[in-house]
Amino acid sequence: MRELFLETVELADQNGTVRRYDYSILIGEMDVGPYACESYGVRISEQGGGQASVPNITCSASRIDELSGLLVRNGVTPTALRDVVLDWL
Repeated sequence: MRELFLETVELADQNGTVRRYDYSILIGEMDVGPYACESYGVRISEQGGGQASVPNITCSASRIDELSGLLVRNGVTPTALRDVVLDWL
């Protein structure tokens, strides 16, 4: 699986501590019946902290662009990633 770095975002937590998050698109393959297609997922990593990823969300490049833009604009953290993706689907 490959990883395409998108952007680093700085966000302040509830205590005012600034945290930095790296957003990436994951690129892999997903079996679809007798063939495989390129699939896309997302990863959010806190610098010096935890990370979360959801692979194989879609085979559509435009859809993963839409989702990744939404994650970055809204400052989604690793803790909330899975719930946000499930709601988005």
